[in-house]
Amino acid sequence: MKELLRSNDLVEISWVMALLSDAHIPARILDSNSSVIEGSIGAIPRRIVVDDEHLVEARRMLIEAGEAHILKS
Repeated sequence: MKELLRSNDLVEISWVMALLSDAHIPARILDSNSSVIEGSIGAIPRRIVVDDEHLVEARRMLIEAGEAHILKS
């Protein structure tokens, strides 16, 4: 699994997961429980990860959607 992005924005996370799901790209959200435990200060962002073989396609989709700025470098 490779990290696609990190974010504290739940709307952004939800939108990206929906975009990936529509494209049949399996993805997981990591650190959800840690983010909830630490509270609302945003110290622990949630991460979206995809299988290695889907990383290039997932990155391309987000770039085409105008969201290149949210991608992990």
